[in-house]
Amino acid sequence: MKKTLTTLLILIVSISLVACGGGSAPAPAAPAESAPEAAPAAPANDAPAAPAEGGQWKAGFITQAMSNESQAFSWREFQRLAPEYGFTMNMWSGETGPQDEVAGIEQAIAEGYDAIFVNPSSIESIIPALMQAKEAGLIVGMFSSELPEEHQNLRDFFCGSDDFQGGQQAGEFVVTHFPDGASFVEVGGQAGHDAQIKRHDGFRAGIAGSNIVELDSQNVPGPWPTNEAMAIMEDFLVRHGDAINIVFCHWDNGASGVIEAIENSGRKANADDGIFVIGVDGNRTGYAQVRAGTQALSVGQSFTNMAKQSLENAKTMLEGGTVPAVNFIPLDMVTLGSIDSFVEPDW
Repeated sequence: MKKTLTTLLILIVSISLVACGGGSAPAPAAPAESAPEAAPAAPANDAPAAPAEGGQWKAGFITQAMSNESQAFSWREFQRLAPEYGFTMNMWSGETGPQDEVAGIEQAIAEGYDAIFVNPSSIESIIPALMQAKEAGLIVGMFSSELPEEHQNLRDFFCGSDDFQGGQQAGEFVVTHFPDGASFVEVGGQAGHDAQIKRHDGFRAGIAGSNIVELDSQNVPGPWPTNEAMAIMEDFLVRHGDAINIVFCHWDNGASGVIEAIENSGRKANADDGIFVIGVDGNRTGYAQVRAGTQALSVGQSFTNMAKQSLENAKTMLEGGTVPAVNFIPLDMVTLGSIDSFVEPDW
C-alpha cells in the first residue's frame, strides 16, 4: 500500500513539474511575432525574401540592345557589383525589338525573380509587362529611363541622370558661349526614348529667352547609332550650310558621326573657330573628342553609380526597408578646361 501511495505521489509531482515548465517556457508563437521587427535589420543572405539556393536574390537587367555601348557597359557593371549586394543577375535585350524585352520580363516572372532593372527601347510597349511584374510581386527599378507620370505606379524607383537637367545645362552653356546669339541644329537620340524627349525639352528650356535660334531637328529611329547621326548631319549641312553654328547631339558616339560629317564637308568641328558640337554621356569617346578640341562639351553621366544605386535600392526593399522613388545621379560638365578634374570613363 505504501509503495502504491509513493508511486502515486511521484506521478502527481511529475505532472505538476511538467505543467509548471510549460507555463514558464516561451510560447511557440512568440518568435514568429517578433520576427517581422528583426527582418529589416537582417543581412541580405538571411532576409526572408531571399531564395534558399546560395542565399542570393535573383535580378534581371532588361535593356534596349547590347549594341548600345552604354548599356553593354551597364551590364558589365551590374555583373561586377551584383554579388556585393547579394544578387545573381541575368540580362535580356531588345536586339530584334521590344518583344525581346517583354519576353525577358515574362521569363523573370515565371522563374521567380526578385527584381528587374528596366531601360526599355519603347516605353509604351513595356507597360503591360511591367503591370504583370508588379502583380507578381517583383521589385521594378527603372534604369536611366523613367516612365511617364501616369505609369509611375508600375515602378518602385528610378535611378539615372536627370536628362532634362542635362539638356538644360547644355542649353545654358551655349547661351553663355554665344551671348550675341547663334543658330543650332539638333541630332536627337532614339525617337520616343525617355532620354531623347527630356534632352530635347531641357535644351529648349536652357536657351529660352536667348538669341539662340533653331534651324532643324531630327531624331534617329534606331538604338542610338553613330552612322545615322552622321547621315542626319550630312543632310543638315546640305540644307543649312554655313548658317549652322552649333550642333546639339544627344549622345557622344553620335557626336563622332556629326564631327566626321562636318570635317568631310570641308568645315571644322572646333569650339573656337568652327562648328560648336555638344554631346551627352561622358564616355571615353566624348572625353577623347573634348581633348582633341572637336567637341566643346560632354554632359557626363555615371552608369556605374546608377547600377550601384539600383542594386542598393532593391536590396533595401527586399530587407523590408524603403527607398526614394526618384534617385538622380549627378552630371558632369566636361570641357577642355575641366576635363582633368574628372575620372576618365572606361566605356
